[in-house]
Amino acid sequence: MKHPLFVLSLLAVGVAAQSRAWDYEGHRIVNALALASLPKDFPPFVHALAHAERVAFLAGEPDRWRNVPDLPLKQSGGSWTDHFLDIEYLPEAGIDPRTVTSFRYDFIVQFAAGRAAHPQNFAPIDPAKNADHTREWPGFAPWAIAEYFGKLRSAFSYLKVFEELGTPDEVMNAQANILYVMGTMGHYVGDCAQPLHTTKHFNGWSGDNPKGFTKWTGLHAWVDGGIIAKAVIRAPQLLPRVTEAKLISLAARGDGRDPMFVAAMDYILAQHTHVEPLYQLEKENKLGHGEQGVVAPETKEFIEARLLDGARMLAAIWLTAQRAAVPDTYLRAQLIKRQTAAAAAPATP
Repeated sequence: MKHPLFVLSLLAVGVAAQSRAWDYEGHRIVNALALASLPKDFPPFVHALAHAERVAFLAGEPDRWRNVPDLPLKQSGGSWTDHFLDIEYLPEAGIDPRTVTSFRYDFIVQFAAGRAAHPQNFAPIDPAKNADHTREWPGFAPWAIAEYFGKLRSAFSYLKVFEELGTPDEVMNAQANILYVMGTMGHYVGDCAQPLHTTKHFNGWSGDNPKGFTKWTGLHAWVDGGIIAKAVIRAPQLLPRVTEAKLISLAARGDGRDPMFVAAMDYILAQHTHVEPLYQLEKENKLGHGEQGVVAPETKEFIEARLLDGARMLAAIWLTAQRAAVPDTYLRAQLIKRQTAAAAAPATP
């Protein structure tokens, strides 16, 4: 698969900025590789180097929102709870992850009721450690991804109309909105490629531990950033393994659930299968933490595969949003009225 010059330039920028951890670099890799996998007929403005750089930069945006003291923002999905889904908590609340509703607030009501009905499955919450009121929730990542898909499809829909009937400034602003949504949503898709964002064992094994996995509370940070830095994982190395993005089916489902939500949940469940293999790598001292630690080849391959999984899913969502977008009929009618009124107005002397 050949990649345009803008992708190679973008990945080169990523190499020069490796002083940060996966909190930025891993996300940047996912967004950059997703851009590289878009077909040639994807809207060309996205491929401009400055625009592609913006999409890559925005991969870190939701984590930046977490660096403020505002508790309402910290509780909100964008700042924290949209970054993960601790799968195990759903069945513990009597909810099947494979049939769970695609409506966020319906799920919130169901989960709250399930948590109250099965208190034995949930540890008490310490109010002193819950100032932002997030510990009640298992995370909302698949809902966030589906919602961002809707925002992106909307943006492509109104871009089509502005390109037909709008002003250059309106087209430019619509394009800027698309870049923002593409880049920002990449963070949540990238998060879910990291298996520890899919489990209650997100930072050391929690509860019963028959296999003797680590309870080290530095595990999450090490997987997020330490391995990529120590193993020198770089986007250009992964570029030859990128494949062209494929569409996600949006066919109506018999159960009435939103098909993009189901695709997002299936993606998260697939990443969840890698939780125990990751802990096993740690148990075998293959993650490379510690001054004398060495990142084993299978660990490097494991992390690279997860980054590629994230890029593959992200590109599929972007492509599906663009292909499924139809012109915004309401906006089109309003712009036609504006155009008609302008044509009927008396000429200015």
